[in-house]
Amino acid sequence: MTHPGKIETRGALVQDKDLSALTWLRVGGPADWFFMPADADDLAQFLTALDPDVPVFPMGVGSNLIVRDGGIRGVVIRLGRGFNKIDTDGTRVTAGVAALDAHVARKAAEAGVDLTFLRTIPGAIGGAVRMNAGCYGSYVADVFVEAQAITREGERVMLTADDLKFQYRQTDLPEGWIITSATFEGPMGDPDDLTARMEAQLAKRDQTQPTKDRTAGSTFRNPAGFSSTGRADDSHELKAWKVIEDAGMRGATRGGAQMNPMHANFLTNTGDATAADLEGLGEEVRKKVYEHSGIELVWEIMRVGELAEK
Repeated sequence: MTHPGKIETRGALVQDKDLSALTWLRVGGPADWFFMPADADDLAQFLTALDPDVPVFPMGVGSNLIVRDGGIRGVVIRLGRGFNKIDTDGTRVTAGVAALDAHVARKAAEAGVDLTFLRTIPGAIGGAVRMNAGCYGSYVADVFVEAQAITREGERVMLTADDLKFQYRQTDLPEGWIITSATFEGPMGDPDDLTARMEAQLAKRDQTQPTKDRTAGSTFRNPAGFSSTGRADDSHELKAWKVIEDAGMRGATRGGAQMNPMHANFLTNTGDATAADLEGLGEEVRKKVYEHSGIELVWEIMRVGELAEK
């Protein structure tokens, strides 16, 4: 099988790519190889040719990600311009995985389809599907129809909700499989009403969340059994920010990392944090919360790659 550097591609393939500029937290070491395929055919051909022993990590816009300081072994695959198309057809919206959640919500609203919950979710559609993103009691799982994907071996497959097994902030996507587009079906609504609702949601978010700071969105999932699952028996009694604050960790720092003073569940790079600072502070928060309340916080931010060598 073929070494990454020997595969002919139409997209960009580079070695030792610094990943720090590609994540919202602006930390992380290099990828051994970094591939931006031109389109789905280019991606499928690359994966078919690639030595099966070489690991593959699909990366979105890096909004929900800590890449550790030692970087990522194998090939990081980032889907870009060839994967950001958004099409509407009646109540259905099909979006490439590189389409930003906010753009999909806006385009859907213009067509009178209510996917407004996506408007304030940072990142792109690939990550939204992968993490079953949601807010305001609505989740990707509620509107998901199907997704197109390419397997680690380069085979094209269609995924249903049963295949992905949506759960709170997670799905069962097999290792190395890459979603290329997803189709959603939302309720109909008046475009002006939907736009007004999104504007109100944005205003509320900007008042309560540190949108101008360098964060990766919510750091930890809301504690199990108390999270906003959208179910009828749902309980909103316990939020991650509340148990972090109760444990005295709002504003806590380590190196250049801080639990944001405005919203305690936002891990923040104040300027010169390393990935180790950020992950270390997160683990310290988990320990303090467990000691204080017996609750074990679960990371919502993905942490990938290797620690830097001492």
